[in-house]
Order: sequence, then structure tokens, then C-alpha cells
Amino acid sequence: MMAEPSFWDDQQKAQGIINELNGLKESAHGYRDLVETHENLELTHDLLKEEPDEELKKELISEMKEFLGTIENFELQLLLSEPYDKNNAILELHPGAGGTESQDWGSMLLRMYTRWGEKHGFKVETMDYLPGDEAGIKSVTLLFKGHNAYGYLKAEKGVHRLVRISPFDSSGRRHTSFVSCDIMPEFNEEIEIEVRTEDLKIDTYRASGAGGQHINTTDSAVRITHIPTGVVVSCQNERSQIKNRDQAMKMLKSKLYQLKIEEQEAKLAAIRGEQKEIGWGSQIRSYVFHPYSMVKDHRTSTESGNVQGVMDGDLDPFINAYLRSRLNG
Repeated sequence: MMAEPSFWDDQQKAQGIINELNGLKESAHGYRDLVETHENLELTHDLLKEEPDEELKKELISEMKEFLGTIENFELQLLLSEPYDKNNAILELHPGAGGTESQDWGSMLLRMYTRWGEKHGFKVETMDYLPGDEAGIKSVTLLFKGHNAYGYLKAEKGVHRLVRISPFDSSGRRHTSFVSCDIMPEFNEEIEIEVRTEDLKIDTYRASGAGGQHINTTDSAVRITHIPTGVVVSCQNERSQIKNRDQAMKMLKSKLYQLKIEEQEAKLAAIRGEQKEIGWGSQIRSYVFHPYSMVKDHRTSTESGNVQGVMDGDLDPFINAYLRSRLNG
């Protein structure tokens, strides 16, 4: 496809193909590395059988543990084969009731996901940013660009709960805050969603945000409301109103498609007689800073005592455990 003379005619489509190629190359190189490591470990094992050596044995055991971990991660990458797993991901954070407390928790999660994305080589772009009144955020929309971004981040969809001593409470009381995290694949041209112009309400406004990169001097930010469903999307990332409008339309189509999927899942759940609680009670993960330090995922019971590490973007144990539970289920 890349050898075709017309390959660069559609730059967006071309970039998608390049990302897919890079993902396939990474898998192929990863497999070759695993084969080579396996052969080296076998040679070391054969050598140990002929000439026992305690130091070499310790080294082999350590390398074996590392090898098994690498195999697990590689297997997980190959298993991300659901529709749109390979797509870029749109992540939205919305603090719940609680004002400054929840809005501050939103900004902590924003930092956590940005760190996670950067550690994994994803390009993280802020599409929309609404600052809190005193601190934190009222809402934020991020775009994670890279192979399998949606495949990994779909594990984060749900309500995240924080328990801590509030820095905003002069009495030093313990507070519980909630932020909902919504994840959607970004779609380009691979889905057909009909959006009628008469169903749209389009507003332009001046961008606002945390720092110069978010702030514009013209009304270039765009908000689109889909009247039949009430879905609202905003984009202020680009300097041009036209580009922001194009990006907002993409986000709208992604949201409408996600709604379709959720409607289908709800119908199937009703047929199967499943009871799924939706709302602030249905948190997927708790982050406890006080009276003890612990992050626990309620879907897989995966835990970490290293709260600071998790807040610095170390989410892989939770993401991997969730994805494996889905595969095993």
C-alpha cells in the first residue's frame, strides 16, 4: 500500500497505515528478540548441566523471570485484536460532585494518564480543557496517538475514587472524591455514522486553559451539540476554527458510535438477565491515601501499595490484569 503512487494523497489515512506498519514491525522484532533470548537461555541451561556454577545459576533464574514477564507482555499485545483496539484513544475526565476536591482529583488523574502515555511512547494531545474554579479541572479531553492506544486504555473506563485528607479542608478531615473516565476509539473513515447538519448546534468561543498553549485571542474553540442525543463535544487544540470543527466532528462520531455499542451491550445484558449498576456507586478503582496507602482495582482485585508510583503512571499491572480477565472470561 505504501508503494502506491497515490499513498500520500490522503495524509490522515497514510499516517494510519504507517502506524499499523510500525505496530506490526514492533511485534515482529519482539518475536525475534524472544526467540533469540530463549536460545541463549537454553545454551546457559545446557552449560549448567555440564558444569554446575552457583553464580551462573542465580543469573539464569533472574533472566528466566524477566523472560517470562516479557512473554506475558508480548502475548497481551497480540491478544489486542478486538475491533478498533489498534486505534488512537479519546480519554475524557469529568469530576463528580464535590467542587474543588473532585476537580483537584481530576487534575491528578490527568497527570497520571499523561505520564502513562508518555512512558509508552504515545503522543498525548489536549483536545479540550476546562479549568476548575479554584484548583484542578472541570473537564478535560485527551487524544492518545499510537498503535493499540484504545486497546490498552479501554481498561480505564469507569469511575475512579479517591480517599485522602483534604488539602483544602482546614479541619484536616478525610474526603472521598469521584471522577469518571470515559474512553472511546478515535475513528477516521472506517465507520459510517450519519450526522445530519440540522441535528447539530455549533458554538464558537474563546479557548481557556492552563497556560499559554491553551489560550487563544480569537473565538477558535468549537463546541458541537448533537440535539437528538444531547451529546456535547468540544475542541480547542488547534489554532484554526475549521480544524477544531473537523476534530470535534470526529469526536462526535466516536461518541455516537460508542453509544450504539453501549445500547447493544445493554440489550444483550437484559436478554441475559444481568444487573449492571451504573453511576457513582460503580467505581472500578479506589485510590486510598489515608488512613493507609493502597490502590485497588475492584474488577480484578489487583492491588498496589506504591500509590506514588501509580500516580506517576505505573498503571500496567491494573490494565494487564483487566485485559487478561476479559480474555479469560
